[in-house]
Amino acid sequence: MERKILHLDLDAFFCAVEELLDPSLKGKAFAVGGSPKSRGVVSSCSYPARLRGVHSAMPMGRALALCPELIVVRHRFGVYSDTSDKVMDILRDYTPLFQQVSVDEAFLDVSDLPQPIAAIARDMQQRIDRELHLPCSIGAATNKLVAKVANDFGKSRVRTGQAPRQITVVPPGTEADFLAPLDVQALWGIGPKTAQRLHSRGIHSIGQLAELPLPELEHFFGKNAAEMQESARGIDRSPVHSGHEVKSVSNELTFARDTSDLDQLLETLRRLSDKVGYRMRQARLMGGVVQIKLRYEDFTTLTRQRALPTPTNLDDEIFGAAEKLLREALAPGREVRLIGVGVSQLSEPYQQLDLWDSDRSQKEQLALAIDALKDKYGGNIITRASQVKKHPQERQEKD
Repeated sequence: MERKILHLDLDAFFCAVEELLDPSLKGKAFAVGGSPKSRGVVSSCSYPARLRGVHSAMPMGRALALCPELIVVRHRFGVYSDTSDKVMDILRDYTPLFQQVSVDEAFLDVSDLPQPIAAIARDMQQRIDRELHLPCSIGAATNKLVAKVANDFGKSRVRTGQAPRQITVVPPGTEADFLAPLDVQALWGIGPKTAQRLHSRGIHSIGQLAELPLPELEHFFGKNAAEMQESARGIDRSPVHSGHEVKSVSNELTFARDTSDLDQLLETLRRLSDKVGYRMRQARLMGGVVQIKLRYEDFTTLTRQRALPTPTNLDDEIFGAAEKLLREALAPGREVRLIGVGVSQLSEPYQQLDLWDSDRSQKEQLALAIDALKDKYGGNIITRASQVKKHPQERQEKD
């Protein structure tokens, strides 16, 4: 299965949060950071301030010299951290293969989602804007390195005094061509001093770096020369891994037209349960609590959950619990706008030493066999008979 990797970066995050707290700051040159009287530095600055030459890590006194009308806002790291958590919770809805690298930056592996990578990125960007009113930019590629460079490249091309809100996609097979004309400093591991040394030798672009013989690369990078050569050619095999405990795995879907059709709701719940189970097995997780989410036509939202007798990652068991919750919670006659299913209280899989539980063992083996087929031939290689006839009313899945 071809990898689909996203790199998301919140645009001028601290400033975006400050604008939510004080809308009068919108469109103005301001910086978040310490006082110039105490040798404070710029933590973040608005895009109008950037047009005046202000940038992060600059001494605040220097920033005020460049832009005398600059408004200085004291940072509120607690607020930024709380807001970041809300963003990251949204990202975890898409995949458990999620890696937060800073308060405003994360990688996601969405390889198992059927939608085109650009559509996934667009949905993610719009959801963060709609729910949290925060701008972000996204790079998309087959690996982390190229996705990160693509995002930086896309954002750098916007110089309008407004948040970039860019989505930059590098199609599979074009990684080296995309990187080739860029300056060598765009690559991970090449800082200003190394870039200066390369420039002094006439090596300015990543394409030139990729063509250098390995012995010459060793002169600059030592034992890391082979890895740097692969990077210059757009090759990066590093996985997306979470440094934090995954709290839940969930999927949800918004219908194009609100529906009260129980058969359609159950069929959708079945498909979402299948995807949750697949993702849990991919992440080597089991869960002890199943939860459903319902949003009605008036946007009233409710959640219900049920503890399982035994932790599971099997599609049928997840659906069985979700179906009972749906039948108990569904208000007769009310139309549903969104439906979702999730599993929490996650743990690593374990084998029960139960000689009589051969039926469960067979189900686990069948699920793993189906997963292997999906990994090799794509997620749509096997479809339940009940799902062959698809409902045109469905709008979009959020994972």
